[in-house]
Amino acid sequence: MTDNYARIVRSNLEKLYGSLPADLARKLPAQQRQDRFEFDAFGASCVIRTDGIFLDQERQDGVVGILLALYALHAQNEACVPEPLKAFKDFPDSMPYAAAFVTHTQQILVPHVKSIEQNKARIMKLLQGRKAPAGVGGDFAFMVYPLPKIALCYIFYHADDDFPASVTCLYSNNARQFLPIDALADVGEYTSKKMLEILT
Repeated sequence: MTDNYARIVRSNLEKLYGSLPADLARKLPAQQRQDRFEFDAFGASCVIRTDGIFLDQERQDGVVGILLALYALHAQNEACVPEPLKAFKDFPDSMPYAAAFVTHTQQILVPHVKSIEQNKARIMKLLQGRKAPAGVGGDFAFMVYPLPKIALCYIFYHADDDFPASVTCLYSNNARQFLPIDALADVGEYTSKKMLEILT
């Protein structure tokens, strides 16, 4: 499977560089150095170049590499529009991926709500975090930017006498413009995994 992912990454890079948009750096946005594009992604320094995609100099030949290649292929002029926030299930064609999104993006964080709150500042620093919009609710909440034009708002509830702990993840309003719907679900999953990695 890893080899299949690597082939997909290479194929997407060939497609990208085969007809490289002159304004790709502005669309991502990224710093361009010749044929290299550098920007922050998933809490790391991302470099897209003709021979591969790297996060903090580590080659990405798996799902994250595919996500980054797709993000470059779907780069748009439009800016990120954070609000009104949107639930994943409210995006068109999201139904086949909705159950997995709940499991892999939201529920994996539920056992760690207390630790996430204690490490909130570190998580936000690494993932380009910002305060959550007013009125989102929860016991605490914050926004992160796993990709420059895609924001996720995480809303956390502590367990109490009546309800267990819970986590909700919402997307910036126009996130669907920048990735296919299955890749958008994966962004949520891999952002949550990155948050758990920060806790260790």
